[in-house]
Amino acid sequence: MAAPRRAAHRDRGRRTRLPSLQREYLPAARGAPHAVYAGSSGGAGDLRRAHAAAGSSAGGAVREPLSVLVPTRNEEPNVRACLESVRWAEEVVVVDSGSTDRTVPIARSIADRVLEHEYVNSAAQKNWAIPQLTHRWVLIVDADERVTPALRKEIERVLADPARADGYWIRRANRFLGRPIGSAGWQRDKVLRLFDRTKGAYEPLHVHAEVRIEGRVGKLEERLTHETYADLDRYFEKFSRYTKWSAADLKQRGIRASAARLLVRPWMRFFRMYVLEGGFREGRHGIVLCMLAAFSVFTKYARRWEDEVRPQEDR
Repeated sequence: MAAPRRAAHRDRGRRTRLPSLQREYLPAARGAPHAVYAGSSGGAGDLRRAHAAAGSSAGGAVREPLSVLVPTRNEEPNVRACLESVRWAEEVVVVDSGSTDRTVPIARSIADRVLEHEYVNSAAQKNWAIPQLTHRWVLIVDADERVTPALRKEIERVLADPARADGYWIRRANRFLGRPIGSAGWQRDKVLRLFDRTKGAYEPLHVHAEVRIEGRVGKLEERLTHETYADLDRYFEKFSRYTKWSAADLKQRGIRASAARLLVRPWMRFFRMYVLEGGFREGRHGIVLCMLAAFSVFTKYARRWEDEVRPQEDR
């Protein structure tokens, strides 16, 4: 699922090979093969750009301009608050994958551009959209996330620092069904979202893909607010897709659904989150959260098993 996960500490500072980007697409302003909706002239986008230009320095040092990318699909309840939290940046671009609600009209009223592109998986969508951005430095923000004023100030300080790293981990402050979660492993949740796009790209995974940076990676102190799931309907709406993609990642890595994995891995996840990492402190929220995480692990391996036993012609 898209829930927070243990950070990959092993990637800090390591130089890694970048996955290839889809170079056949040109930047949107040059006629890329997708729908583009530009912000209205003289509207919110122009006012936001003027505000960003006025605040584009930190401590007297001119900072690098920033492009913010927000991927969306049926995010009507979230997208406005998300975009409002990043409209201080020089460019805000939304990449939408077939929303059927009011996500796109809302995004058009705030963002500089709205791109439409068929969704394959999160990593592929972002790797397709990143080359369409104007500026070298990129901040990726999901629609259910918010950039706080404190995080904005820290980002601006980093972008004004000539000695900055090539990418930055950002910790997340997560909420589940309206409650802040400070245990169950979520307290260590972090994502690599601020980076120089000439130095990084997303790894080719279906779920929980991270940016791989060719260069030095740092860490920000302030947190990104993450409204993980407002209700269980939203959770189960994504559940089927995420477990299918997780099973596909297992297959890609050559991992089979053995009886031991089917039986043991879900309970290992529950025990780790609920007991070892303190999920019990969250009351009934903790019980539900940890059980759902365990069930997600079971379903991932069950789908992998289904793929193994299904006749080849039915796949």
